[in-house]
Amino acid sequence: MARILVVDDEIGIRELLSEILYDEGHTIELAENAAQARESRLRGRPDLVLLDIWMPDIDGVTLLKEWSSQGLLNMPVIMMSGHATVDTAVEATRIGAVDFLEKPITLQKLLKSVASGLARPVIPESMRARTERPIDPVFTQTPALAQSTDPAQPAAAPKPDSSHLGSISLEQPLRDARDEFERIYFEFHLVRENHSMTRVSERTGLERTHLYRKLKQLGIDTSRKKNAS
Repeated sequence: MARILVVDDEIGIRELLSEILYDEGHTIELAENAAQARESRLRGRPDLVLLDIWMPDIDGVTLLKEWSSQGLLNMPVIMMSGHATVDTAVEATRIGAVDFLEKPITLQKLLKSVASGLARPVIPESMRARTERPIDPVFTQTPALAQSTDPAQPAAAPKPDSSHLGSISLEQPLRDARDEFERIYFEFHLVRENHSMTRVSERTGLERTHLYRKLKQLGIDTSRKKNAS
């Protein structure tokens, strides 16, 4: 499904959201403050972020501005708060947040907001100016018309259409293809880290509890392989 980063200083809320979204098939990463959220974002772009507004070190709106100014706000961000004002919610939306959830968050609202956020394309700040410019008509021509503007230019060779990405068939359902990729991904890190769950947890960015569940879900043996004598 999706890789979702949950940022909240309250452990109870982090665990609750994590459990709900994990049961929906998502991969969850947790951060208890802005510093951990930064590290997670720099490791890789999540498919969606649930970001608390009021946190002890740096508030969520400030972090949102930071990501926007650095060109890192290229994923949907849903803000969360139990005490935010309307002005705060409006400001977060103006910066680039796609939705706002008021605590306590109900299951129905959470799942609806997450589904809506994942379905909504987010245009990076660096691309917005380009997408607002008028489109040159020459680029709207069909391939046949574009080729006819320059008869001397040889036609480009068609790109190969492969139905596989490595050993993964791209013609199977998304969930099955994702499971195959995740199985290869986690088996690689298990072998690389000699089946040390602590190091694999650090490498993949998953807490040990979620890592064990993910490996069990994928049918991966977590025991250390003994060398043949």
